[in-house]
Amino acid sequence: MSYLVLARKYRPQTFDQVVQQEHVTRTLTNAISSGRVAHAILFAGPRGTGKTTVARILAKAMNCEKGPTPLPCNVCRSCREITAGNAADVHEIDGASNNSVDQIRELRENLQYMPSRSPYKIYIIDEVHMLSIAAFNALLKTLEEPPAHVMFLFATTEPHKIPITILSRCQRHDLRRIDLAAITHHLETLCRRQEVAVQPESLWLIAREAGGSMRDALSLLDQVITSGHSGEGLDPQEVLDILGVIDRKILHDLAAAILSRDLSTILEQLDEIYDRGHDLKKLYGDLLEHFRNLLVTKIGRNPARLIDLPGHELAQMQTQVASVSAAQLEQVFELLLREEAALKYSAQPKLVLEMAFVRMLQAAPVLPIETLIAKIDQLRQGLAEMPAGSLPPQSAMPQAGVEPPAAAPVSQPVAPPPAALEAEAGCDPNENLAQSWQRLLQKLSGSDPALKAVLGNSDLLRVDETVVEIELRGSTFSLDRVRRKESIALIEAVCSDYFGGPRKLVLKIKEQARDDEREKQREAARLKQEARHHPLVIDAIEVFEGEVLDVKIL
Repeated sequence: MSYLVLARKYRPQTFDQVVQQEHVTRTLTNAISSGRVAHAILFAGPRGTGKTTVARILAKAMNCEKGPTPLPCNVCRSCREITAGNAADVHEIDGASNNSVDQIRELRENLQYMPSRSPYKIYIIDEVHMLSIAAFNALLKTLEEPPAHVMFLFATTEPHKIPITILSRCQRHDLRRIDLAAITHHLETLCRRQEVAVQPESLWLIAREAGGSMRDALSLLDQVITSGHSGEGLDPQEVLDILGVIDRKILHDLAAAILSRDLSTILEQLDEIYDRGHDLKKLYGDLLEHFRNLLVTKIGRNPARLIDLPGHELAQMQTQVASVSAAQLEQVFELLLREEAALKYSAQPKLVLEMAFVRMLQAAPVLPIETLIAKIDQLRQGLAEMPAGSLPPQSAMPQAGVEPPAAAPVSQPVAPPPAALEAEAGCDPNENLAQSWQRLLQKLSGSDPALKAVLGNSDLLRVDETVVEIELRGSTFSLDRVRRKESIALIEAVCSDYFGGPRKLVLKIKEQARDDEREKQREAARLKQEARHHPLVIDAIEVFEGEVLDVKIL
């Protein structure tokens, strides 16, 4: 084909033309000038950031007729052949399709031959992480000590998949994502060279959709230029339609509806986006990123450094979060993150997204911590200013969810005479002791419900002026629970308060409980004895020459 796409037509041919990878190009330039170029170099980074391009420029710099030189001439035979991709001494290999050990062995055998016309024989292996483990192992020794005329240049998007033995033999350079401003500026330069009119906002949309990849941005620009009107600047809305991208205004409107808890507007906008055929999963990702940017705008000191967006959109986000607390933004962001997995694997993303927004708006809005602290301080100050004795006792304070009883006439309590206490406690042992025991359990349930449940099968045997005797029933666990020091102290305090004087607790364990406990112990001993003398256990001891240390009954 005669047409050459922009990504190939305007591919950088010198280190100075590489966009925003100065930390790599500067290091390589200094290495060439000082004669300290490594024999094996790995270029790692995201797609479309210039890994293979930098490797080609380095190959030209090493094999140029004026070289090695940091600035290849691009007019000599070697430079022109490398640019065209047909150099005899520079071999570009696709690691995905040449990943077997046999192909690496063949490469290793060809290394012994000297380059035909250039100073160095250079191997550029793209996507080197696709090589098999056997191929990597076959390359180890050669990579560590190659012939003096051989250089290896590797490129990969996934350096973590390369064995550490290979990484340790290479000099590694990590290329970064290209920011929005640099891509936009580069696109403007190319449009002027192509004499194509594209509005700056349209170029910004293309750069944002590229996601830090210059190659993706040039491919999208090619598509936009092909679809545009000759001699006219493309309208941003036309660019959105061509690329199938959601307008940023829709994200701002959707975020405003979420923050104002306007569910009907959210559902209407979502339905409109769905009717236009946009990818709802990508919409969700853009919305998640938008709320991240809103949160950074709210709490960050320098949001322009942390958010890769133009100035007018940053100002719009600052206006949007002016009346919203950081806690509310954090709550929405967390709820969006929680629903992301359900949307990712759903066959009905529209339904999942609608229900996610419904649940999000049903959640109660959080209050900032500063507001809560201020309310607590106000309450504390109000309590401190109240006159002494005006607060009701704690037992009379209303509890949440319980309606306070109707007001009753105030009367002074009259202490019952000692005879009444005796009548309640000991006059009729069969009836009154049982009633007293039930009342004691009710009082105990307010302090320790678990202890009250354990004592439910026990009985009150005797009450006198100094002693309260209780007969315990139940399992060993229940008996141990009651015999704790804190449990005995609590029971004595409740009994002393109920009977109007100090009482000492006497616990009596019913013989049946003791008999049951002894029977369980005897049964456990019998089972252990049977396990020790089981034929399989005896055979295992003889075969392995071992011994039985312990037997546990489960």
